[in-house]
Amino acid sequence: MVQTSLASLKFRKRGQGAMDIAAQDMILECGLDEGTPKTAPKPVRLLGSYSPAQDSQALMIYLHGWEGSQDSTYVVSSARHFYGYGCSIFRLNFRDHGPTHHLNEDIFLATRFAEVFSAVEQICALDPKRPVYIVGFSMGGNFALRVARETIKKPIKNLAHIFSISPVIDPWPAAPLVDQGLLISRYFLKKLKTSLRKKQDAFPHLHDFSKALEMRTVMDISKVIIPKYSAIDNLEDYFNGYRIAPNDLEFCQVPTSIIMAKDDPIVPPRAIDELKLSAMCQDIRLDYGGHNGFFQSIFGPTWYDDYMRSVILNARR
Repeated sequence: MVQTSLASLKFRKRGQGAMDIAAQDMILECGLDEGTPKTAPKPVRLLGSYSPAQDSQALMIYLHGWEGSQDSTYVVSSARHFYGYGCSIFRLNFRDHGPTHHLNEDIFLATRFAEVFSAVEQICALDPKRPVYIVGFSMGGNFALRVARETIKKPIKNLAHIFSISPVIDPWPAAPLVDQGLLISRYFLKKLKTSLRKKQDAFPHLHDFSKALEMRTVMDISKVIIPKYSAIDNLEDYFNGYRIAPNDLEFCQVPTSIIMAKDDPIVPPRAIDELKLSAMCQDIRLDYGGHNGFFQSIFGPTWYDDYMRSVILNARR
């Protein structure tokens, strides 16, 4: 729990660094929304922050966790670390995360993968001569693994390695854990309700979350929202829609590191046991680290920062 809490504490990203000064907001158009009975298909727009480095050695794409953003502490602290080593940084926001609720009429769903993959393709094209590394945390780690799966059919030439940290592999056992434990449940419930209010304020003619906002658990809110604001009838179908299935990475061609902690209070690490991994995938399980934690000291770098740096350095040799 200490490791998990430290991952998001704001004091770790105090002040403004060189990466923040170089940051440029960028909106990517990522295909068409499928639309709903209330809305017609419209271009999907995702916001990101791009910090190009002088004499860039590599480009790193950061994918945050659920209800996080480009400014999540674990994203910023790691990204600053690698910007200092000469890597360009792109921190992508998922739909309805960070300051993006006004960009798209329809709500965020973890099953909306095509728009994220489109964004990744466009980001990789920003620096086509440099190797690209994807770093995904929690839900972002799930998206990162789905990128690995998708590149079996749609290769991205300069994608060099994918790092999936504390990923949600099977949402069924993971989702109820968000509502267990006072600190975790309060944190995510507050975040989710704040997000729903922002979406409702941005599109009051489309969204009325009043019933959902009365709920006291994330799972109860999900049971109300998913059938009403999507074409998905129930939570089982929704969770299955973004689950990493046992065979998804069996033929993965991109080097992929899956980093999990045995003491993760949010994502059960045993979910990885079901996966058939190709020789390009590495299953890394540490005894301690919590969720998105992996601290060696309070101020970092984290264990995964050191590990990723070693992978990048070895690739240059």
